[in-house]
Order: sequence, then C-alpha cells, then structure tokens
Amino acid sequence: MQGLNYTFARSAEEAVAQFAGAGGSARYIAGGTNLYDLMKLGIERPAHLIDVSRIDGMDAIETDGEVLRFGGRALMADVAYAPVVRDEYPLLSQSLLKAASQQLRNMATVGGNLLQRTRCMYFRNGAGSSSMVGVYPCNKREPHSGCSAIGGVDRTQAVLGTSQACTAVAPGDWPVALMAMDATIETLGPQGARALPIAEFYRLPGDTPHSEFNLNPGELVTAITVRKTPAGRRSTYHKVRDRESYAFALASAAVAVEMEGATVRAARIALGGVATTPWRSSAAEAVVTGSTLTRELAIQAGRAAFADARSGKQNAFKIELGARVVADALIIAAERRA
Repeated sequence: MQGLNYTFARSAEEAVAQFAGAGGSARYIAGGTNLYDLMKLGIERPAHLIDVSRIDGMDAIETDGEVLRFGGRALMADVAYAPVVRDEYPLLSQSLLKAASQQLRNMATVGGNLLQRTRCMYFRNGAGSSSMVGVYPCNKREPHSGCSAIGGVDRTQAVLGTSQACTAVAPGDWPVALMAMDATIETLGPQGARALPIAEFYRLPGDTPHSEFNLNPGELVTAITVRKTPAGRRSTYHKVRDRESYAFALASAAVAVEMEGATVRAARIALGGVATTPWRSSAAEAVVTGSTLTRELAIQAGRAAFADARSGKQNAFKIELGARVVADALIIAAERRA
C-alpha cells in the first residue's frame, strides 16, 4: 500500500508553498471527481494531496463590472445557475449543465474541470494492473510506450489536432465554451501569479501527449475570467452524445454570434468531442462573418471547421456529424433574443 500525506491549505499562497515542500509527487485537490478516479486506476500516484477546497474567496462568482470572474474552486452547479451566467451567457451555463450528473456538478469545481484528463479507453484500461500494463500501450499514460488507439478501436477518438503519438479526445464541455469566449486562466505558482489566455492553456499532443497543459510545476488555477460581450446572449452549447445525459460528447459546438438583422457581424465557434484540445475554428467563423445566415451557409461553416480533419477506421462519421452540430448551433444561437 502506498503512503499518502493529506494536508489542507488556508490560502493559495500556502497551497503553493506546501507543493514546493512536497516536490513533484504532490497534487492539488478540490472536488476530486477526476483525480480520485485516476488514483483508483493507478494512473495518478501522488504521495501528497493538498486540499484547496477550504480556501476563502476562491469560490467567488463575480458578475459585476466588465468581466465575469469565477474562482477556481467555484462549483460547476453554482456557476451554471448564477443568474447572469444563466440568462446572459447560455453557452457557459449549458456547457456545465450538460456535463456529468447533478451530484458531480455539486462537487466538481470549474478550475479542476479545466484539467480533466481524457476518457480514451486505452488511457484508462490496463493502468492499474501489472498483468495488463503493456497490453494497451498509451503515450499519454506512459510516455513513448505507443498508442493503441491508432489502428485500434477509434470510434470516440479525435479527428482534429491528432499526431502520430496520440488521438485522444479532450473530454470537457466547459473548456469548449470558454474557448469560444476567449477566457483567461489565472494561476499562482512558485514564480508568482500570471494570466494565461485559454488558447495557450492546452497543448497539442505532438510527440509528448503526456504533457497536456501549459502549467508549471506547482501552479494552481485560482480563477477564470471572461470578458463580457453582447454575443453572450446569442449563444449556445450544442452537444450530441450516445445517450441523452451522463455521456461525453461525440461532437459539440459552443457558438456565440453578434447579429445585425439576419447578418452575422461576428462569430465565435469552438468544437468539442472531436479534437485533442478544445478547438477554436477561425475557418468556420470566417465563412459566416459578414454574411446573411442561412441553413446552407451554416452547413458550409460546419464543413469548413472540419476541412483538415483526419479520421481513423471507425470515427469518420464525426466529420459530418460535427459539421451539422456546428450548423445547428449557429442557427440556435442566431435565433436567440439579444
């Protein structure tokens, strides 16, 4: 049995100091809905857990002023039901409400959700049993061991942002909505505080798929900010999955638009369930911006989003499905009242 230290931090600064004292074997924990699962599978093996769930103020939800600001340990459910978020930024609220179950949303934090790791079956299977290690090689779990999904069962794998080392889908819904809204991630680490655009927060797999986030050792996500925009009201998070609830996306789209009559003045489009990171599509945005939105144009935008997609043996359906999800999301968002 592996020994485990468990400590509480009363402030973000204290948490960072505890991490520095514990070394690379430490992990921060708040809701624990993903980390505990990975520990049971043997994928994560921390020697020291630093509980940040009691840090005062880090669960604040601030909706006044020019930005929305969500503390890193704010609960998914609390953010989803915050009146301003629910009424004026539907894509943010919907991305949270369409994720997991109500019980999990009551425990999981919006900061921790950013760091959720893939549900690729090869990443998860065989990790906890010494008799199974090596049967399903996974570069994300064990660097340079190989990728079983390439040439294997790949129905749920990514078609965008893949590499010769990894095709695992980024699983989250909330990060996709934040990508569409150009969110900023605030962190605190041994080198101090910094603010990182969400577009720079995630890393493509390349040759190092085990390195998923542009975080330095010991950095703690303290807050997420979203600049307010009129496009927030005309927005949606549209998600297609194998079952109606409690399932990860086969394809999803977070869309926010600014309209002038039937003309799209500006569009923000991000994709989920189809890429190795939350995926912003400037190509789809360019198709609709400055044009009258029709169903045909929305389909063109959706197909533009997947122009560079590469499928495997069983996931080619995601390309057409994803294009239509984008088209549906555009129509839904444009029809909302500003």
